[in-house]
Amino acid sequence: MSPLVRFHDQHPVSAGSLHAELLEGLTSTPKYTSPKFFYDRRGSELFDAICEQPEYYPTRTEESILRAAAAEIAEVVGRDATLIELGSGASRKVRLLLEALHPLCYLGVDISRDFLLDCTHRLAVDYPWLEVHAAWADFSRPMSWPDGLTGERPVAFFPGSSIGNFTPEEAENFLGGLTQLLPPGGGLLIGVDLIKDRAILDAAYNDAAGITAAFNLNLLERLRHDFEAEVEPSRFRHRAFYNEVDHRIEMHLVSQCDQSLRLANECIFFDEGESLHTESSYKYSVSGFQDLAERAGFEPRAYWTDCDSLFCIHYLERAP
Repeated sequence: MSPLVRFHDQHPVSAGSLHAELLEGLTSTPKYTSPKFFYDRRGSELFDAICEQPEYYPTRTEESILRAAAAEIAEVVGRDATLIELGSGASRKVRLLLEALHPLCYLGVDISRDFLLDCTHRLAVDYPWLEVHAAWADFSRPMSWPDGLTGERPVAFFPGSSIGNFTPEEAENFLGGLTQLLPPGGGLLIGVDLIKDRAILDAAYNDAAGITAAFNLNLLERLRHDFEAEVEPSRFRHRAFYNEVDHRIEMHLVSQCDQSLRLANECIFFDEGESLHTESSYKYSVSGFQDLAERAGFEPRAYWTDCDSLFCIHYLERAP
């Protein structure tokens, strides 16, 4: 553990409750798992590799927006804040903001403990003037900011269009929960993927190098290694497609034969062709997301998009 990073263990979920959450999804009809189960160390590394693929536009587009608009974002957000990055991962995008915003304090929040500690340590080394904290937490569940953060006010940063992993109803509830953590006038800088041509979306989640497929299938490897499940990953295949009715990408693991998976003494049967729904990624219009944010208790203050209208970064403030 790095002496340069103040670590906060806020991971309240026991192994038993994680098993129970997995079993709830695996025994449902249709079967599903939460995207958070992707993110062991290997899953985090594979996701970073996805972001480098030529078909995967969200990361490079969001980074280009942040790079071009950093000064404007700093003017709207203000300096000397406590910058809280939800799902911090490799903390790559926040580096595009640090010099412009010059926060007094940074808190990275992530569910992958070891990856979080590695990345926040590198951040602390590269920005010696910055007070760096790391919170090991599942931000999809109710949480609180740890004690000891400095800065004039908290500003949350939620990049990567991770809000799209929630259904619109869940997203509204999640944002509503953030309003309880932020003071009036507290801010949220959030990346949101926009509705666009189906071919662009389908290609982004089916890269030619097969990295997204490996990322999806790594979920089964994690079930084996971390949850002692009896499952053969080679008997499943990756499938991702755009659902135009619900404006979402769906990722599935499709069983290639009749088979069973055993987890915590529970036997789960798969028919040939049956799928496990592992992730959704909802896409929004600018106005549609602003409406959702307003219902959750935020006031839209500004937004920035790229010239091709692929992606949008919104700045929201908690309503009085």
